[in-house]
Amino acid sequence: MDTQPGREARITPAEHARLLADQADRHTLTLESVLAVLRSPRVGDAAARAEAVEIASAALVDLRTSTDRQREVLLEPVAGAFSRLRADLRPLVRFGGLDVQFVEPPANGRALPGDVAHAARAVVRTAVLTLVDEGRANRVRIQWDCDGRNLLMQLRDDGAGTHDVQDDAMRPIAERVAALAGQMRVDSTPGWGSVIDVTVPLDPPVASAPVPEDSDLTPRELDVLRLVATGVGNREIADGLGITVNTVKYHVANLLRKHGARTRAELAAHAHAG
Repeated sequence: MDTQPGREARITPAEHARLLADQADRHTLTLESVLAVLRSPRVGDAAARAEAVEIASAALVDLRTSTDRQREVLLEPVAGAFSRLRADLRPLVRFGGLDVQFVEPPANGRALPGDVAHAARAVVRTAVLTLVDEGRANRVRIQWDCDGRNLLMQLRDDGAGTHDVQDDAMRPIAERVAALAGQMRVDSTPGWGSVIDVTVPLDPPVASAPVPEDSDLTPRELDVLRLVATGVGNREIADGLGITVNTVKYHVANLLRKHGARTRAELAAHAHAG
């Protein structure tokens, strides 16, 4: 008897939850698209039925093949990943009440790992569905770029401008981003709309180094020390902890003094040794 555990048995609870959330997201997008077609005053009854059947049929085919295809794709050009996002949203854009504008990413640059490209599309779909569900925005602009280390995504809407990264509407998006070890920022101007900026690393994060539990470091110094031990710079530490670069420098100076270290490399060695 074959005792080798199957792929399903090796999926972690977090991965299983993410896959379920993504399936729910895709089903919601399909239903929203079908409803948009059926409600559209620009399409006759027969044409609406035909379009709805086509959308549902395409969704069924995609549902049966998407998991295998996503796992097989190791790298995906950012322009190609963005094109697939446009295809995902095309029915909703064509028949829905939300004007979705796409700003094409550069054609060159580093390709995205398949799982990052897949998750990034899920983040944007969730954000667009949130705007559709709220019904307060008429237009949203979607833009992607890649700086070689991160996928940069921005969504800009013309809604009420009341969103915050902690509110109920943004929380599902923030949770998806956090699961990717990414960062999300929401800037809103009442009456003018909101801008959602998402940064997703293309490479898996380096595991944090252990630090002594009985040290005299403050909680913030412990946070900074763990990140210094991974080899990242002051800017990345500042962005990751939501503090200024000068504050990071202050904490690093204190850490060097407390550990009797002369360089960041010695400081990192102390952290790993602990």
